[in-house]
Amino acid sequence: MLTIARSELRQILRNRLVFFSATIIPVGVSLLLITQRDLFSTVPSGVGLLAGVFMIILISMGLYTTAVSTLAARRQTLFLKRLRSTAVSDSSALAGILGPPVLIAIIQVTAVLTVLAVLTDIPAEIPLLIVSGLSLVAMMVGLALATAGITTSPEHAQVTTLPITMGTSAVAFWIGFTGTEELGTLKRLLPGGSATELTINAWNGGTDLVDNLLLLGPTVAWIAIGVLLAKRFFQWEPRR
Repeated sequence: MLTIARSELRQILRNRLVFFSATIIPVGVSLLLITQRDLFSTVPSGVGLLAGVFMIILISMGLYTTAVSTLAARRQTLFLKRLRSTAVSDSSALAGILGPPVLIAIIQVTAVLTVLAVLTDIPAEIPLLIVSGLSLVAMMVGLALATAGITTSPEHAQVTTLPITMGTSAVAFWIGFTGTEELGTLKRLLPGGSATELTINAWNGGTDLVDNLLLLGPTVAWIAIGVLLAKRFFQWEPRR
């Protein structure tokens, strides 16, 4: 698994297009929003809005899209098929391929949120913030495996990843600007909705721990949905 992960990391770093889309774009968007942070001072969720949006943007663009395009590319070159003929288990092979995008996303989130904390305030509940981030990573990995199942090529990934990437970002902004007092159930059930609210609560503080932990429910449900869809659609051989 580690050998596969090292190889994948080298390929990401060498592929300028993948590296640009996985790192420069999401980090650049986040840093641009940080420079405009004063514009969000009047929003009820305050700086928590930025934290929630950053979490979604970085993990969806940096992890989800990269994972889908990588899996599609490895399937197209028959690399996935060859892996199945070795002693490496399916789970270890997937962990090796997806490990680098996950690592890059975690580093990005940590770096950007650290910059945000230095320029504003330290998060009120750092452990809860970590839990929110890891749950979102797990959700995006599951959805990436499911999306890769219907993606025929790396170029096709630019289309198949748009609904989740754009949808989760829109939900994050929606919740950040309007809160969850109205249409709260709908907002929390949408992909990334409850994770965004949990991130905002963790950053701003002042919310009951039990209520926050209950917000993990919809994210866990989306993780399960992603895994079920992956089992149904994911293929190791090229799609026709």
